[in-house]
Amino acid sequence: MTISVRDVEARNRFEAWEDGKPAGFAEYLRSDQLVVYPHTVVEPAFEGRGIGSALARAALDDARARGLSVLATCPFIKGWMLRHPEYTDLAYENRSRVAD
Repeated sequence: MTISVRDVEARNRFEAWEDGKPAGFAEYLRSDQLVVYPHTVVEPAFEGRGIGSALARAALDDARARGLSVLATCPFIKGWMLRHPEYTDLAYENRSRVAD
């Protein structure tokens, strides 16, 4: 199975596809300094296949490449960041403390 993730800016979300079929998405609100991830969905037929992780990694790698802080109001993205400490430096909460 091949998972691909792409940023669909017109819909403000990252979309995951597995073997040409839509498998899930992670919505975002993006500004010049901050990106908010409010909601992530993995279609039931694709659960347990790493779709959510692929979405989280792509979304967070994109935020890092753009130099954005991340406010994860989505429980999945927030939990994923906590389980992957290499991404916690992106958290708005951590960056805002450094700026003070």
